[in-house]
Amino acid sequence: MRLVPARKQAPVVLVLLLAGCGGAHRTEPRVPKLPHALASAWRAQANGVAAALDAGDGCLAQQRAVALRASVIDAVNTRRLRPRFQETLVGAVNDLASRITCVPPPPPAPPAPHKKHGHDDHEHGKHDKHGKHDH
Repeated sequence: MRLVPARKQAPVVLVLLLAGCGGAHRTEPRVPKLPHALASAWRAQANGVAAALDAGDGCLAQQRAVALRASVIDAVNTRRLRPRFQETLVGAVNDLASRITCVPPPPPAPPAPHKKHGHDDHEHGKHDKHGKHDH
C-alpha cells in the first residue's frame, strides 16, 4: 500500500484549524477565528485520518479525508466559514484527500484443489479384462 506523506498533512490541517480557535488576550486587533464547533469537529476528523494512516489503512484514511473535505465544503456553502479561511482550508483538505491512496487488500486466494483421501481403485487394484478387481 502506497501512502503519500498525507500523514503529515492531517496535522497541518489541524494546525490551521486550531490557529483560529481560542488564544490568549492580545492588544492587536481581533483576528477572525473559526467557530469552535467547526474547529472541534474538523480536529476530530483530521485525527481520524491520521489514525487510519498510522494503522496502514489507506482506504479508511481516504474515506475519512473525503468526509472532512465534504464537511469543510458544506461549511463554505452554508456560509459558516469566513471567507478569509475558505481558500486555505478548502485547498488543504483537497490536497490531503488527493495524497492518500487506497489499495484494497487482494481478494482471498481460491481454495486449493481438493485431494482425494480415499484409495483410487485404478491406482491400487489389479484389473482383469472386464475392469473388475482382483483382491
